[in-house]
Amino acid sequence: MKTKPDLSFWTLWNISFGFFGVQIAYALQSANISRIFATLGADPHNLSYFWVLPPLAGIIVQPLIGSASDKTWTRFGRRIPYLFVGSLVAVIVMCLLPNAGSFTKILNAMIFGVVALMFLDTSINMAMQPFKMLVGDLVNEKQKGLAYSIQSFLCNAGSLVGYLFPFIFTFLGISNIAEKGMIPDSVIYSFYIGAAILILCVIYTTVKVKEMPPKEFEEFHGITAAEKKQKTDFISLLKHAPKVFWTVGLVQFFSWAAFMYMWTYTNGAIADNVWGTTNTASAEYQEAGNWVGVLFAIQAIGSLCWAVLLPMFKSRKFAYSLSLLLGGLGFISTFFIHDQYSLFASYFAIGFAWAAMLAMPFTILTNSVSGKNMGAYLGLFNGTICLPQICAALIGGGLLHLVGGKQVSMLVLAGIFLIVGAICVFLIKETLVQHENN
Repeated sequence: MKTKPDLSFWTLWNISFGFFGVQIAYALQSANISRIFATLGADPHNLSYFWVLPPLAGIIVQPLIGSASDKTWTRFGRRIPYLFVGSLVAVIVMCLLPNAGSFTKILNAMIFGVVALMFLDTSINMAMQPFKMLVGDLVNEKQKGLAYSIQSFLCNAGSLVGYLFPFIFTFLGISNIAEKGMIPDSVIYSFYIGAAILILCVIYTTVKVKEMPPKEFEEFHGITAAEKKQKTDFISLLKHAPKVFWTVGLVQFFSWAAFMYMWTYTNGAIADNVWGTTNTASAEYQEAGNWVGVLFAIQAIGSLCWAVLLPMFKSRKFAYSLSLLLGGLGFISTFFIHDQYSLFASYFAIGFAWAAMLAMPFTILTNSVSGKNMGAYLGLFNGTICLPQICAALIGGGLLHLVGGKQVSMLVLAGIFLIVGAICVFLIKETLVQHENN
């Protein structure tokens, strides 16, 4: 069996560069969806239900993309065609979604927004998953940690840009308020610019990255003729999934449920706890919306800094657990803070958890599965990201009632989830599949 060669830093960089643009789109969605739907008139107790759509799209789309791309080969490659098509759809929807309030004569703004959100997240998921697969396909075991660290860096850099766009545009004099039921221009222009950057970054990766032809791929991954003829379905793959798939999945459950509540409730929590308002039509609420982007940018900076330190830990599990613990404490601290600048420390610490969530699970998993079903397993593994978000979204409104309607209490709950996830890390027993050691 052939062994994959070491790749240069810039080759590893090019493999993941398009992720920078995809993450700008994802950051704009994460930081602004609750703000958009609240501005369109959604009740805070119903906000979490809108967040069911993104992970629901992911849990359906990503396994299909992974499995289909495992069996695909075109002149452009096996993963890249899905990456490009997903990005193109995302660009179109990004130009439509923030204009939901303008389509009221044709369709109810809320319905239009929901449909646009579904298409946006489906396309972002379609564009995002191939980057993880490309690392699994092209990078040897020794360099996977570095490759996913580069991907994590570009992910956080893209998040930083996407989160700050509305704040920057407001600073430049673009209106941050609008008529009732309309989205401010600062948000609309952010989506436009984000869409342009997304397609340019994806074109760069498409041009720069050359995937292995099928025969060469089979040689590097030790895929035999008999294995090629084997038909595997998702149920069979799950039955034979390595134990690490499930133990890492348990950690993922608590981690992603926590971040679902961050994305859903930070805007309302900060507006209430710092600005003292729950009126979505007020200038203060929209100012708080911009500040959420700044806080999420601080989270991205914290994640960037922590991602540099993570490879220095001798124990991967200790680093993973410590990251989630510090992130959990960051969430809990928001309950006690009423100054907008003091929240920087909270969200900087939350970034530590995010850095570990982006890099650790995929490094552990791709070392434990064979190349033949790499895409399918990564697609199925996305269920450990999507299912907790769906569960959290479905019960979010009920939990908000239980905590007296105080959205900041949902951030405390997010912190508790991360701490439980930190404890579960120690259930993971890493394994190394024997497909590159011969």
